[in-house]
Amino acid sequence: MTRASQWGELIRPDRVHGSIYSDADIFEAELKQIWYKTWVYVGHESEIPERDDFVVKSIGPQPVIMTRDKDGQVHLLLNRCSHRGNQVCLADKGNQRTFTCPFHSWTFANDGHLIGYAFPDGYQGQDKSQLGLGRVARVASYRGFVFGSFAAEGPSLEEHLGGAAETIDRLLATSPTGEIEITAGFLKHRVKANWKFILENECDGYHPAFVHASIFSVADSGIGSLYGAKSTAVTRDYGNGHTEVDLRPEFRRIGKPLGWFGTNTERLSDYAGKMRTAYGEQRADEIMIDGTPHVMIFPNLFIAEIQMFVLQPLAVDDTVQHVTALQFKGAPDMNRRMRQQTMGSVGPAGLLLADDSEMYERSHRGVLMREPEWIYLGRGLHRERRDEDGYLVGHATDEVPSRGIWNHYRRVMEAL
Repeated sequence: MTRASQWGELIRPDRVHGSIYSDADIFEAELKQIWYKTWVYVGHESEIPERDDFVVKSIGPQPVIMTRDKDGQVHLLLNRCSHRGNQVCLADKGNQRTFTCPFHSWTFANDGHLIGYAFPDGYQGQDKSQLGLGRVARVASYRGFVFGSFAAEGPSLEEHLGGAAETIDRLLATSPTGEIEITAGFLKHRVKANWKFILENECDGYHPAFVHASIFSVADSGIGSLYGAKSTAVTRDYGNGHTEVDLRPEFRRIGKPLGWFGTNTERLSDYAGKMRTAYGEQRADEIMIDGTPHVMIFPNLFIAEIQMFVLQPLAVDDTVQHVTALQFKGAPDMNRRMRQQTMGSVGPAGLLLADDSEMYERSHRGVLMREPEWIYLGRGLHRERRDEDGYLVGHATDEVPSRGIWNHYRRVMEAL
């Protein structure tokens, strides 16, 4: 069921059909229309800081080599020899100017062009310029975040990000240097569930008080109340599938610098001092009260306060989440705490992501059942409103983000 006229039968204003998560044909259509046509987050420039650095990433199931050439330019190359299809890069990351295919020794520069092949007399007259590595058609970076699109034409990255770009700006403002670094290494969490369950859950403010009640109580955390019935926080739809749980109203009500992080400026005095030097005391305290964003940038980049998730769909029922602690350039005491809290919440023994993963897999098993056929997403529909910037917002527990995701999804898929 993938004809354009049929998407309206699957996606309605307050519900979606369960098959949209479980149908393998729909998943293949998503790869074509979303993952291989729109802008997808790939990696961060700090992961390849030096010339000739490379790191292996992905766009959906497709392995991609992100490289920095001798001139400092970033490229996104497909990890497939143009001769017989063998993988040319077997390491996860490194520093090298060339990639040599182990099958027949074809050698490619790290900008993708073919340098040469073994026993070249067999290729007399061949134009090597036509035999380079495949590449992602468009590559663009927003403040260090590198995105790729296999489509040669389409909206610019800035148009794709729209209002969500401000959340990246907000994240970088919490660094005393205005820069972040992705240097803590990635954990990989694999779940037997459709990627869209994860996409929706990242900005779902309805579940934390229940799914994460155990970790909140063990940690003696006040986070659960941020998502309670009396919360002043809001959910937001930025358009283009980008969504947010904006907790700033709660943090501002409390009014404590670094209260969002469960600490104070005395415990992180080096960080706080550098922030006040960089921004001035008043502005620095405003930033440290607001904290970092909780935003899902469609289709795969989730910035979750102190950590970052990257979604990778492998099959209709198989998804990997790549997660790392955010690191602020020039803030070692803050970075140490972010690494520790990331390991405690989403590390191998962490409870937070284990809770969520159980819900993803249960939901996927549930939609395979015959009835009820529909997933209901109508919470808060009666109290949606526009904020001062014109974006739809609702209560912290309302399903504004899910409805925004599905509105965008339908528009993209109807272009099939």
